[in-house]
Amino acid sequence: MTFELSDSLKTDLLKALENQEQSFVIDAEKGSLIESDAAESLCDEDKFYSIPEWTSENGFRLRQDFAEGIRSPLVHDELMEVLRSGRGVFRNFRNVVKSYPEADKLWHKYRNQKLLEFITEWYNSLREVWGLEKLDQIPESDDMLVHDDFSFEEYDPKFNEEIRQNLYAILDGSNDNLPAEVNSAFQQMWQNRFKSDCQSEQSGFICHSLSDEFAGCILVKPVCDDRKNVILVTNFFVSARFRGLGIGTELISMCVSSLKSDEEKWLLMPNIIIPEAIRPLLVRTGFVQVDFGFLLKIN
Repeated sequence: MTFELSDSLKTDLLKALENQEQSFVIDAEKGSLIESDAAESLCDEDKFYSIPEWTSENGFRLRQDFAEGIRSPLVHDELMEVLRSGRGVFRNFRNVVKSYPEADKLWHKYRNQKLLEFITEWYNSLREVWGLEKLDQIPESDDMLVHDDFSFEEYDPKFNEEIRQNLYAILDGSNDNLPAEVNSAFQQMWQNRFKSDCQSEQSGFICHSLSDEFAGCILVKPVCDDRKNVILVTNFFVSARFRGLGIGTELISMCVSSLKSDEEKWLLMPNIIIPEAIRPLLVRTGFVQVDFGFLLKIN
């Protein structure tokens, strides 16, 4: 007896795979799950199918792959520490991702995607036995659909104070290898620069989480009045807790799209605002390193 892998059955299988307390089988006649004990009391064994086995080793590898792949340094480091601890791994893993709401959403998307692939592969092995064509594998979901979990708005001067506070919070992380007066001078330089930029005509985009927490921004302006085809990035940063979730890439993409025109343009990100950590991001988004920073040809 065959059965259809319906959406409701997929949902039930997702819940059952990691249930370590109960065991289930599929009732092919009804196309639903029932507990194994209940199936044993029935005589018609031909209509029951064991669900695929998902072991704790499978669960550990799934979490390890997610931790190794996530680009947020904070989340990556905490999850890898949990996985190396060898004690209470699943519970502690869950606690860590819950402390980062956006990473938690990514984890559930990733987990469901991989489990659905596992279920589809198992179901296709049954269809092969039944003499039926295999189902297409579920396409991989895009974990960087940041518009599902964040809102993006065009820059408005009303955001200046919020940007200033978040920028200064980043600058408060003084370099212990430098004298206090150097750290203080560096922070003052950035404060003066930010105030100066706020007095000029800027454009760009601001990102917030769905709980309205500031997540990042990109601000730009022409280098000078007679060189409006060369656009200078005055501010570009993502708050530490939201890094590695695709926000920086999306901010650059939206900014570039807004600047496109019939005229040839260049987007310049000067060395002064480029931390080492974002250089790979710039290369991925098409910037080329030059002597004074990174440059992107828009048209």
